[in-house]
Amino acid sequence: MNISNNKILITGGASGIGLGLTERFIKEQNTVIICGRRKEILEEVSSKFPMVITKVCDLASPSERAELYNWITENHPDLNVLINNAGIQQWMNITDVDFYERAKAEVAINIEAPVHLTSLFIQLPSVKTIINITSGLSFVPLTKTPVYGATKAFLHSFTLSMRHLLKSKSIEVIEFIPPALNTDLGGKGLHDAAPPVSDFIDSVFEQLSQGKNEITFGFSEAMVKAGPDDLKKAFDRLNPASV
Repeated sequence: MNISNNKILITGGASGIGLGLTERFIKEQNTVIICGRRKEILEEVSSKFPMVITKVCDLASPSERAELYNWITENHPDLNVLINNAGIQQWMNITDVDFYERAKAEVAINIEAPVHLTSLFIQLPSVKTIINITSGLSFVPLTKTPVYGATKAFLHSFTLSMRHLLKSKSIEVIEFIPPALNTDLGGKGLHDAAPPVSDFIDSVFEQLSQGKNEITFGFSEAMVKAGPDDLKKAFDRLNPASV
């Protein structure tokens, strides 16, 4: 992937990793479109970066995902990069009374949205690159987020299939596999001790410049390379037995 002179759609591009990518892709001379559910957050980004194009879209809604695609085809038919970044993380227990409703919301954003958007945007002739944001928890789950890890494991597997199946359309498929970073994912303060997003973004662009299609960092790099014994040890560290 060329890191400059693209027109890029970043879902969830107004916060966390998405905002970090937005800032860096602008710096690298790209046109960036971001979408998200909260208009006020999008407006905050556009006030700081007037060149960013924004679009309000609730990615949990199939009709709004379709409307987003139609809006792109009408207004930005030269879009060539889709970044499936939007995601939610629910800290919960299977025994919680609202577990299923919260799980459904997580599945809608973390699985249904990237699958649906991929199926739509591969129809756009200009699209040459699709990037999926998964997680180090694709490989070893944190049981406090029982559905999140499973959704990211799904997206990791789906990305491998995408890479194989889209070769015939000459669409490059890249996976970003971040560890926990200092964002508000899952709730404010949960990841304050984690590495800053900026460190991950710097590593992402270094690896992109090397032509890699599987981008790792820190914990996620270790998990990608881990064997069964290492994964079991990592699981035990992440999920200590209750005293």
